Amino acid sequence: MPGMGKPLELTNPTIALAFQSALLRQSLYVVVVLVMLAVAWNVLRATQRARSARGTDRATATAGGQEPSARRFLRVAFGLLWVLDGVLQAQVAMPLGLPTQVIQPAAAASPGWVQHLVNAGVTIWSNHPITAAAATVWIQVGIGVWLLVAPRGGWSRGAGLVTAGWGVLVWIFGEAFGGIFAPGVSWMFGAPGAALLYVVAGLAVAAPERSYSTARLGRWALAACGTFFVGMAALQAWPGRGFWQGAASGGHPGGTLLTMVRSMEATRQPHVLVSLLSSFASFDSGHGVAVNLVVVLLLAAVGAGLASGRRPVVRATLAVAVLYFLADWIFVEDLGFLGGVGTDPNSMVPLALLLVGGYLASYSLPLHVEEVSPVVVPIRAASLRERLVARPAYAFRVLAALGAIGVALLGAGPMAAASVNSTASPILAEATDGTPNATDFPAPAFHLVDQYDRPVSLASLRGKVAVVTFLDPVCTSDCPVIAQELREADQMLGAAGRGVELVAIVANPLYRSVAFTQAFDRAEGLTHLGNWLYLTGSLSSLERTWNQYGIQVAVEPGGSMIAHSDLAYVIDASGMTRYALDSSPGAGSAATRSSFAGLLTSLVRPLIPRA
Repeated sequence: MPGMGKPLELTNPTIALAFQSALLRQSLYVVVVLVMLAVAWNVLRATQRARSARGTDRATATAGGQEPSARRFLRVAFGLLWVLDGVLQAQVAMPLGLPTQVIQPAAAASPGWVQHLVNAGVTIWSNHPITAAAATVWIQVGIGVWLLVAPRGGWSRGAGLVTAGWGVLVWIFGEAFGGIFAPGVSWMFGAPGAALLYVVAGLAVAAPERSYSTARLGRWALAACGTFFVGMAALQAWPGRGFWQGAASGGHPGGTLLTMVRSMEATRQPHVLVSLLSSFASFDSGHGVAVNLVVVLLLAAVGAGLASGRRPVVRATLAVAVLYFLADWIFVEDLGFLGGVGTDPNSMVPLALLLVGGYLASYSLPLHVEEVSPVVVPIRAASLRERLVARPAYAFRVLAALGAIGVALLGAGPMAAASVNSTASPILAEATDGTPNATDFPAPAFHLVDQYDRPVSLASLRGKVAVVTFLDPVCTSDCPVIAQELREADQMLGAAGRGVELVAIVANPLYRSVAFTQAFDRAEGLTHLGNWLYLTGSLSSLERTWNQYGIQVAVEPGGSMIAHSDLAYVIDASGMTRYALDSSPGAGSAATRSSFAGLLTSLVRPLIPRA
C-alpha cells in the first residue's frame, strides 16, 4: 500500500547474504592468485637449484644492512592495522550501516561544503553497498599484507605511498576530515582523524631509507607531535566548548565529554565495557572541571616532553602518553571497533604507534660498520631477474607483494567502476520488495483507453514486452515515484526501449477520468515518453482488471486517499506473464528508485524481441 515503505534494516537478510556471497566468491579469486604465486615460487626455486648445480651464479651487488628499526616498526604495525580494518569491514552490517551509522554522523556537525563532499562518497556507497563494502575489505587487507611482506626499496616505498593515498580518501570521505571542521573537535574524540595517522605512517614508510640514518626525521616527528598536543591542550581548555562542564545544570545540557561517553555507552558491546563507561560517566558528571583539568595538563605535559628533545624526558613522556592514550581509548573512544559498524580501533592506537616510531627514529639508529678491504673488486649491480633467481627470500617477498597488490586490485577495480555508475544496484530493490517471482501464465486480457482516450487492449500490445503496473493519478506519495522508476528504466534501455510498452492502469475508483491521467503525465514529465500508456476506463472495466491482476483498491475513510497494491507485471511479446514483482518504493530514496529501475531493466531486456 502507498506510504508503507520503511528504511532497510542494517542486517537485512538479502543484503547480508549477497555481501557474504560476494566475499566468498572473491575469496576464490584470492585462492587462485595464491596458487599462481606458489607455482611461480616453485619455478624460481627450481631455477635457483639448477643454477647452483651448474655453478653459474655470478657475483652481484645486493643492498646491505638491515631495515631501520623505526621504519620496520611502522611498516609492520600499520600493516597489521590495515589487515584488522579490512576484517572489520567484513561485518554484515557494513553495506547498509557504514553510510548511515558512521559516515553521515561524522559529517553532521561539519560545514555544508564538507557534508556536500562527503555525501558524494555516501551516494556511491549507498548505490552499490555490496560492491563498496566488499571492495573496502580487499583493498585494506591487500594494503596491509603488502606492507607486511614488501621487500625494501621500491616495492616497500610503493606500499607506503598506496597507504597514504587510500588513507587520504578514507580521511576525507569516511571521516569528514577527521571532524577538524566541526565545532566540537577534540583530541579525546579522535581528532585529527585516525585515517590521517595512517597517511603519516604511509609517508614515513615511503621515505627513502637514508632518511633514517640520522636522528633528524625522528626528532622532527616528535617535535611536531609535541606541538600538536600543546595545541590540543589549548583547544581542550578553551571556555565555552562544554568540556569544563559535567552534569546538566541550570538549564544547560550535560558537558561535551559526558555526552560523548553516554553515546558510547549505548553501543552494543560486552557488559564489562558498559560498566566501565557508566562509571566514568558518573564520575565526570560530578567532577567535570577536575576531569578536564587533568586532560588539559596531561596534554600540555606530553606535548612539552615530546618537544624537549632530551632522551630521558622523551622516554618517560612516551610511557605516560601510551598509558594516557590507553585510558582515552577505553573510557572515551570505547575501543572504536564495537557495535557492528566499527571500522578501525580509532585514533589512539595509531597515534601511540606513531610516537613509538618517532622515538625509534630518534634514538635507535642503524649501525654503520666500515669494512676495510685490501682489494677493491668492482661488482656490477644485479638486475631484478638475477636477484629473483639468486636470492630465495627476496623472490618470495616480491611474489608475496605482487599477490597483495592483486588482492587490493580485486577491490579497487570494482570500486572504481561503481564510482562512475550512477545506477543503483538491483539488490536494493530486492532487499526492499523481495526477489521478483518468475511466472509463466497467460496475462489477463483488458480493454481500456489511454491518456488520449484511444482504445488499448492487451492484444494490441502483442509483439512488444509490456510492463504493467497500477497507479493512482492523484497520489502524491508512492505513485509518482513508481512512474519515475519506469521512466528511468526506459532511459536505461535506450534504443531497445522501442520494443517495450510501459503501461500504468488507474487504481482509483473516484478520480479515473482522462483529465486526471493527463494531469499526472504533465506533473511527472511523461507526456513526451513515446512508449508510455496510462490506461483508464469505466469503473466496471477497471474493477474487472484489478481483480484479474490481484490488485486491492480501497477508499480510505473520508476519501482522503486511496490504498492499493503496489505490483508490477512483466509480460512478454506473446502475452505470457514472465515476472510479478512488488513495486513499492520502500523508503523512497534515490538509490532505491534507481535500483528498481535497474532491476526492471535486467528483467525486461532479455525478453525484447530481436529485429
